[in-house]
Amino acid sequence: MDQLSADRFDHIDEEPGSVRHQLRESMFLGARFRVPGVREPVDGRVRNISAGGLMAELPRQLEAGAAVEIEIRGIGWVAGKIAWAAHGRLGIAFDEPVDPLRARKPVTGNKTGPTTVAYLPRH
Repeated sequence: MDQLSADRFDHIDEEPGSVRHQLRESMFLGARFRVPGVREPVDGRVRNISAGGLMAELPRQLEAGAAVEIEIRGIGWVAGKIAWAAHGRLGIAFDEPVDPLRARKPVTGNKTGPTTVAYLPRH
């Protein structure tokens, strides 16, 4: 479920002209992470995403500079590096830019919207 976030980490290094000064999509989205030293992907949550990176919550601490891969709904697997980690959250800088709006699009392929099967009587 996508959810807006007013978060104390959302505005770190927001000076105009900085590398990180990009449009971010705030969300609350499940994702899978491939991390060093762990065979199976680790479940985590994406809190915001931009073309150049994301902020996520992960149940394990990772070191800055570590290479990771993230599977993001609507985008697929994306490679990047841990830019920072603090208090159960981490910032990841992508190796290649992505379109963050693709993470918000429905993945069902149903472009017409929901189909009404039956109306329930009102009491």
